[in-house]
Amino acid sequence: MALIVHKYGGTSMGSIERIRNVAKRVAKWHKSGHQLIVVLSAMSGETNRLLSLVREISTQPNPRDLDMITSTGEQVSVGLLSIALQEEGVDAVGYAGWQISVKTNSAFTKARIKKIDDKQVLIDLNVGKVVIITGFQGVDSNGRVTTLGRGGSDTSAVAIAAALRANECLIYTDVDGVYTTDPRIVKEARRLNQITFEEMLEMASLGSKVLQIRSVEFAGKYRVKTRVLSSLIDPMIPLDDEMRSGTLITFEENNKMERAIISGIAFQRDEARIAIIGVPDKPSVACQILGLLADANIDVDMIIQNTSIEGKTDLTFTVSRSDYGHVMNILACHAQEHIKAQKVLGDPNMSKVSIIGIGMRSHAEIASTIFRTLLEEGINIEMVSTSEIKISVLINEKFMESAVRLLHKVFKLEQS
Repeated sequence: MALIVHKYGGTSMGSIERIRNVAKRVAKWHKSGHQLIVVLSAMSGETNRLLSLVREISTQPNPRDLDMITSTGEQVSVGLLSIALQEEGVDAVGYAGWQISVKTNSAFTKARIKKIDDKQVLIDLNVGKVVIITGFQGVDSNGRVTTLGRGGSDTSAVAIAAALRANECLIYTDVDGVYTTDPRIVKEARRLNQITFEEMLEMASLGSKVLQIRSVEFAGKYRVKTRVLSSLIDPMIPLDDEMRSGTLITFEENNKMERAIISGIAFQRDEARIAIIGVPDKPSVACQILGLLADANIDVDMIIQNTSIEGKTDLTFTVSRSDYGHVMNILACHAQEHIKAQKVLGDPNMSKVSIIGIGMRSHAEIASTIFRTLLEEGINIEMVSTSEIKISVLINEKFMESAVRLLHKVFKLEQS
């Protein structure tokens, strides 16, 4: 008998019919002899509905009050599933995050988990109950409800699996696993049977929406065996067939098979490139520029610095397109007067395409293949960044989808 954590997202809980299907699936696992903990998101659209009510009252609500409001969506899900399981003949008990409790810091709307009290959960499991817990929320040291940020239910599930040393954490969503790239762009995209935590972390950070990045970090840190599956398939499918239908996120050393060079292609549409031209070449200049952006809570991604023989430096970097106007305003105030830059140039119409794979560590020719493929199609590369398992290129947004298709084909990712 294994201890298994199931997590169901908003789409999986999006209607009464789907909640009944979740109950059938959980009952099937429970009746097969497994101990079950189920972590739930709010029903699809519910959190947005609650936030819209807030916006009708205030444009700058207190974060503590926001958490009180948005945490209610998951509690509704827990109550409904508990009732549905009882209708299936399964003894179930539901808890809010503050009842377990999931201890967090006091960073309202973006709290971090510090500790999980597993005593009551273990008591319920040991008498044969299915335990259902709200995702996305916890409680701080003062007993105040906190939330983990959008998508935080994935993190809740992995953290609970780690705290209770579960055999596996199954993340049920509206897709049947992790694909080599977005099937909406490349129809030949292939579902991966397994992927390493390193690769999944890169894909999550570079635009893949399958898993929330903090949950992948948590799973890797605490070595929680994690699997992504679809909740929309037949809930009564045999367990062995169900497990084969998803993607296992695993550790490199556990994978004895010869790895493919490339695992997948991720992309981010909404990038902006900013170039500060003719800055005096002094050690403090880059620190000044990036410090201004850090003070404004703006994340900087790709960075290139070039120094000329005349003693001038050009600093080029990327930010999210949503931050572009704010960054340009900041630089307009400081670039020439304080930093002594000759000019500031910007282009908000950029996208980033990233090639990801553990196998790239020992294949130096990957970069040249990427550059040659894009060159032959007339796609100009504006910037490049690399790591051991990733190569990212910044290109004009209008070429993004064609670049993804080309690279998916040239690396033969459609082949198993």
